[in-house]
Amino acid sequence: MKSGTSSKGRLIVISAPSGAGKTSLIAALLKTHGAKLQLSVSTTTRPPRPGEEHGKDYFFCERDAFKKRIDEGAFLEWALVHGNYYGTSRDWIENQLRQGGFVLLEIDWQGAQQIRAQFPSEQVVSIFIRPPTIEVLRQRLIDRGKDTTEVIEERVRAAAEELTHADEFDYVIMNQEFAAALRDLSQLVTQIVSTPA
Repeated sequence: MKSGTSSKGRLIVISAPSGAGKTSLIAALLKTHGAKLQLSVSTTTRPPRPGEEHGKDYFFCERDAFKKRIDEGAFLEWALVHGNYYGTSRDWIENQLRQGGFVLLEIDWQGAQQIRAQFPSEQVVSIFIRPPTIEVLRQRLIDRGKDTTEVIEERVRAAAEELTHADEFDYVIMNQEFAAALRDLSQLVTQIVSTPA
């Protein structure tokens, strides 16, 4: 069932395997396009990483509270990823769209599927960020030094699965060289925000 939101607002969905550079690209994009984009802040049951702030990076909540909100229909999309729940607030998104806003959603491919099922196709633009190879992805995960070897290998296995869903997206951007990927993403978003739904 499509959402009842009628507006000129649009959703820009950006997905990528863990370690593909999505978060860094979005942070850089917001420095130049922040005036026109609203970044959706996801709710998660995972613990904060060093430097992350509640309400800015994520809304952190307990697993039982998250499950209760699922039952209440509070999430537009949600998924269990690497043992933790992630979800997007339905009320916040629909309010932004009613006001004609452009909302940036940083979610996984499962969430992207759920979003596309709930909104008219002209209101959603989906972008997939992919690494050049799985080996490059593995090295990036090692270099960032945030995860154990076991977690890295789990993320690499998940990435191989996620890459099989890339063709479901409207656009695919290869993040081989950061500046080039950012240029491609920036040009694409500029085109999107200048063409209301």
